[in-house]
Formats: sequence, structure tokens, C-alpha cells
Amino acid sequence: MTFRLLESWKEARALAIAVYKQTDQEPLRRSWSLCDQMQRAAVSIPSNIAEGEDRGTNKDSLRFLYISKGSLAELRTQLDIAQATGRLSEANYLTLESKAEHVGRLLDGMIRKRLERERMA
Repeated sequence: MTFRLLESWKEARALAIAVYKQTDQEPLRRSWSLCDQMQRAAVSIPSNIAEGEDRGTNKDSLRFLYISKGSLAELRTQLDIAQATGRLSEANYLTLESKAEHVGRLLDGMIRKRLERERMA
């Protein structure tokens, strides 16, 4: 199965696009280092889902799903900091946080399925 068919990849990609669009807006855009970190974390999530899926083994897929979860945690922290420092409005924060939460649930589901496969192997 190609990674492009995975709901988790589609939603993580949509989150990354939303983050890129938001980091192009003022006043967040003025915080170059925070924007850069947010973009890197956001793009890492679907990238690692794709890499793990294309590796072809359950063990590799699990490893990259955990990396994706770590990148998601980084992004959620950065969103919180951007909102707390007034660089991201409450409304935009809530929108992105909701998307991030959804991606997290999808990743958790994929990890559970992969762990079940590991136990059965």
C-alpha cells in the first residue's frame, strides 16, 4: 500500500500545509526561528509516516511512526509557545491544535495495529 493512501499521511500533510500557511502570516512570520522549527516539525510528521511505510517492514514502520509522534509533540509545544507569546491567535491556535490532536489519534491507531502485528509475528 502506498503511503499516499493512508489517512494518517493525508491528515499529517494537511496539518503541515496549514502550519506553513500560518507561519507566513504576521505576527508569527516575524519570529523566524520559531517559524522554522514549526515548519520542520510539521513536515517531519508526514515525511516519517511515508518513510516508514515505504521501508516495507513492520519494525521500521513502527520506528518511523514513533518519530512522527515525537515531531507532533514538538509541533504542539511550538504552537503553545506561539500562542502564549501572542504570535498566534487563540482561534488559529485552536484550529491547528485540533488538527494536531486528530493526527495524534491516527498515529496512535497505526501504532496499535503495528504493535499487534509484532506480537503475532
